[in-house]
Amino acid sequence: MDGMDILYLLVPLSVVLVFLIGVVFWWSLRNGQFEDLEGEGFRILMDDDKAASRPCAEEGSANPFDPDQRQPPP
Repeated sequence: MDGMDILYLLVPLSVVLVFLIGVVFWWSLRNGQFEDLEGEGFRILMDDDKAASRPCAEEGSANPFDPDQRQPPP
């Protein structure tokens, strides 16, 4: 065996790899993976005033993270 015999393995393997990458890319285009490229970046920067106006816990319910409201175990 000389050094050129490895090409009989590597060339078909690389063709299969390119084909698989093409199939994954085609699937991502068809399923809308590239529809809104900037939306998620803007969504995280938008200020959500509704979340800040909601209380952490409803009245009468204990907040387990507040040490003043913790109840001793029975």
